[in-house]
Amino acid sequence: MSETLLVSIYIFVLATFVGIEVISKVPPLLHTPLMSGSNAISGITLVGSLIAAGEGHGGLSVILGTIAVVMATVNVVGGFLVTDRMLGMFKKDTKGKKELNAS
Repeated sequence: MSETLLVSIYIFVLATFVGIEVISKVPPLLHTPLMSGSNAISGITLVGSLIAAGEGHGGLSVILGTIAVVMATVNVVGGFLVTDRMLGMFKKDTKGKKELNAS
């Protein structure tokens, strides 16, 4: 194994543990606002995965880049759906008020 690969794996494992620790300390009330903030990060990940898939250094890098594109896209779309649902919970219900006023 090359030294660069070992350093990359080491950084990945450390980032995984740090991410788990940070997310586990966040109160449930803040999870949805954090999701909307992480959409920006996922968008950057999507751009990076598009670059990785399009570089064409070899078959494996194209396959892994394509998988990264799919996963980042799912993450971005899911994050926006959750954010939209959260914002919908804060909208006032205008239908119910009109029906109450008409009675």
